[in-house]
Amino acid sequence: MKISNRRQASSRNKPRIVGVIAYAYLLTFCSVAEAQPVKKVPRIGFLAALSPSAISARVEAFRQGLAELGYVEGKTIAIDYRWANGKFEQVPALAAELVNLKPEVIVTAGPTDTRAAKQATSTIPIVMAFDNDPVGSGFVATLARPGGNITGLSTFTPETTGKRLEILKEIVPRLGRAAVFGTSTEPGKEQSLKETQSVAAALGIHLHYIEIGTPKDIEPAFREAVRDRADAILVLNSPVLNSRREELAELAIKSRLPTAYGQGEYVQAGGLMSYGPNIVELFRRTATYVDKIFKGAKPSELPVQQPKTFEFIINLKTAKQIGLTIPPNVLTRADKVIR
Repeated sequence: MKISNRRQASSRNKPRIVGVIAYAYLLTFCSVAEAQPVKKVPRIGFLAALSPSAISARVEAFRQGLAELGYVEGKTIAIDYRWANGKFEQVPALAAELVNLKPEVIVTAGPTDTRAAKQATSTIPIVMAFDNDPVGSGFVATLARPGGNITGLSTFTPETTGKRLEILKEIVPRLGRAAVFGTSTEPGKEQSLKETQSVAAALGIHLHYIEIGTPKDIEPAFREAVRDRADAILVLNSPVLNSRREELAELAIKSRLPTAYGQGEYVQAGGLMSYGPNIVELFRRTATYVDKIFKGAKPSELPVQQPKTFEFIINLKTAKQIGLTIPPNVLTRADKVIR
């Protein structure tokens, strides 16, 4: 009987021993798991003075560029967006918010955003999706050697503004007077205007510059252009004007004034024609800078790139609305025609 009792006791203790061993293994596993460092997901701060809808194609191109490089938003990278929705005075505060989040890189959607980000940090890398004149703006020392914490892409091609005027002259042979809409604080404005004046002189066109400082200036600007008997309007790059693309198109049609822009998005919104760098493509290329910085590259050593492609777009629906016939030889040169 004694032997039997010992066997029974031994049998009863087995589950308890197994439980203790399992618990010990569990503790060991948890300790090892806790000791493993959690892989940090790199963060991007995205700063835009405009609204998401205003630059939706650009943002989508940027995301596509990241995806092509193997990044999955929300999984392998995180993006913190800050939108000023056209309220430009809010951009500096939004830039400061992003800096406080300590992202690995800040992507700026335009010159206004880059200026605010530059004021907010001198250490966090900043990638410009585009800028009209990064050297003239003081963002970089030179295009080849930026020298600070800012790099990215430039649209500094003032000669394209003169080219737009040449195309307008082909479309409107009677063109003798043209109004030029611009914003004096916009980088590259003076160079673009100078180039345009040179072309205008050669073509015998009188230019009348009209300042657009705020959205409230747009409608009065059209009235002034009509009073000045302008035959057409040339729109320079400006975040103020870019934030009101639909309004510009509507007023141009109402005034029956052929209008030329530097970005295709204006034509998509109802504008007549555009010629200039493919801004959407520049946003896609911005992802390559982010990738290089994630992998250890310094902004000071990453050259600022200039546009590789230019596009000429015509909106035939708008031409019909203002009673304008586009010459066949001009139409055949267009990269895209909206019918």
